[in-house]
Amino acid sequence: MAISETISGEGSANKSGRDVFFAIGIVIILAVLFLPIPAFLIDVGLAFSIAVSVLILMVALWIQRPLDFSSFPTILLIATMLRLSLNIATTRMILSHGNEGTHAAGYVISGFSNLVMSGDFVIGLIVFLILIVVNFIVITKGATRIAEVGARFALDAIPGKQMSIDADLSAGMIDDKTAQLRRRELEEESSFFGSMDGASKFVRGDAIAGLIITAINIIGGIAIGYFRHDMGMGEAADVFIKLSVGDGLVTQIPALIVSLAAGLLVSKGGTRGSTNQAVFGQLGAYPRALYVAAGLLLLLALLPGLPMFPFITLAACMAALGYVIPLRHNRRVAEADAEKEQAEADKVEEEKNSVKASLATAEIELLIGKQLSTRLLATHQELAFRMSKMRKKFATQYGFVVPEVRMTDDFSIPPKSYQIKVHGTVVAEYQMRVGEIMVLLGSRELPDIPGEEVREPAFGMRAFSVLDSFAEDLKREQFTFADNMSVLLTHLSEVIRNNLPQLLSYKDMKALLERQDPEYRKLADEICTSHITYPGLQAVLKLLLAERVSIRNLHLIIEAIAEISPHVRRTEQIVEHVRIRMAQQICGDLSEGGVLKVLRLGNRWDLAFHQSLKRDAKGEVREFDIDPRQLEEFGQDASKAIRTHLETGERFVIVTAPDARPYVRMIIERLFPTLPVLSHVEIAKGVELRVLGTVS
Repeated sequence: MAISETISGEGSANKSGRDVFFAIGIVIILAVLFLPIPAFLIDVGLAFSIAVSVLILMVALWIQRPLDFSSFPTILLIATMLRLSLNIATTRMILSHGNEGTHAAGYVISGFSNLVMSGDFVIGLIVFLILIVVNFIVITKGATRIAEVGARFALDAIPGKQMSIDADLSAGMIDDKTAQLRRRELEEESSFFGSMDGASKFVRGDAIAGLIITAINIIGGIAIGYFRHDMGMGEAADVFIKLSVGDGLVTQIPALIVSLAAGLLVSKGGTRGSTNQAVFGQLGAYPRALYVAAGLLLLLALLPGLPMFPFITLAACMAALGYVIPLRHNRRVAEADAEKEQAEADKVEEEKNSVKASLATAEIELLIGKQLSTRLLATHQELAFRMSKMRKKFATQYGFVVPEVRMTDDFSIPPKSYQIKVHGTVVAEYQMRVGEIMVLLGSRELPDIPGEEVREPAFGMRAFSVLDSFAEDLKREQFTFADNMSVLLTHLSEVIRNNLPQLLSYKDMKALLERQDPEYRKLADEICTSHITYPGLQAVLKLLLAERVSIRNLHLIIEAIAEISPHVRRTEQIVEHVRIRMAQQICGDLSEGGVLKVLRLGNRWDLAFHQSLKRDAKGEVREFDIDPRQLEEFGQDASKAIRTHLETGERFVIVTAPDARPYVRMIIERLFPTLPVLSHVEIAKGVELRVLGTVS
């Protein structure tokens, strides 16, 4: 970009002829050194010199960084040469026509001499010497030192910055064009600070030359006036000292301005922004400092012998600034935050209305009908809070954080209904009886209250829907009941529990691994690079969650996979080994009071399943082949035995042989999705068993 701008700038300059005019200006400056010019042209030149100096100072104040004024060394050389050439022209005019009076060298010099000296050349001489000291010793010397140190550090930092650019380019953080621009900027920075180191010598030389030229004008003018024009010594001294000092003032004031600009430029360093932003922004950034300064000024105002008004005024101003600045800062911060929030809201709204947003689907979404939404409107905050607690409970119970539930009012579904979507697919829906409560019956008889028998949506239990005004009557009869929100949340919780495998994403699995200790992360990396893949590990976790086995002890799962993965490849076989290793956790989660209630398969079905397993030469199960009639008969026997115990509200598991467990589970989950199926080897040591019966 910088290169193309430079080339285009050069092309436009050539077309407009500015390079020719610039060359003519340089030639004119050089011609003034040798050719005599009239007094009115000297006035024009001196006024132009002052104007150029002020322009340079203003640009130095307002640039954002020093490199933005990279042409300053060249401008400084030209401005210095302009002043010297005008100084020589005024010297020629003073020595040639000084006997004609104080207007001999033009009205600019005469005006400055009268304004500064007030008719007394001694005052002018003192002021001139003070300006020389200020310019030469204070400003120029300090700016020279800053420029010298800046150039040294800029040159020393070039190799490191170059390596940083190359490293960013190699890492792909920047492209070739950006790297080229940064290299060009680095070259310009080193050239600029190097040039500023040399350009500061121009300013010092200009100050010395101004002092010498003024002394020559005074001595030479007095000698010419006394010996050539027969002027008295006092008259000659008065005229020529006024002219010489006036000339020196007209020359030194622009030199002082340009020196100040050079000092401001090199002292900015790494500060970005204009000078007023840097100065006022940093001085005013500490209100306590302003209060302390105001207190000190107030103390000085109260001391005897010191004028009270100026100190009191300044103390009040600083205290007011200390009070106003934090208010303005807080207002700007609030405005910036408001703008940021508005920008984020606009971005969210834009994304929401974009085509891509229509393709994105929420992992879990709850769609609520119009009338049901109005009923729950006052309790939306409580609904969100209870959903948050539900997600925490799932994280504690199953070992990973389920996605957030997105609630949406959908007027396209029946007004009293709600739908639950998982990955954009409706997996459950129910029509709520708004304003009624649901009595959970189980095996109890219907209450003697007007209502209607229904099915509870989460588990399909017998229930009775009545008006919520009968709640006190139901409590007296010790019935268990639930309001609309509790019914909805219970249903949502059960749907999430049934879809845990679909909700464990690859991203979630990687996040779980990152939270493990370094040793287990290393072990997971080893087994996923040598034996199974990360998607294979995710498949193992999904199969465990499909049977509601918690993965909270992920380090034990990783250890179990590391043991079996070198020997087997099938995910199902790996899962069976992991379940055996996690027997203690599985039995602990399924037992009540330390007792695990079990329902065994009878000998007939154990033998039937064993004979249905077809094995290969190595003895591994190759396929499951059972007669369809036997399969139907097993379903009937299992349903009869299981329903008998489910109606009593008992929590139990089915136990079968290890090699047949996956296939028994495959059949049972179609009839009773939440009923666990364990193998004999998954019964942990020390677990007390209570056999409820057999499936036969």
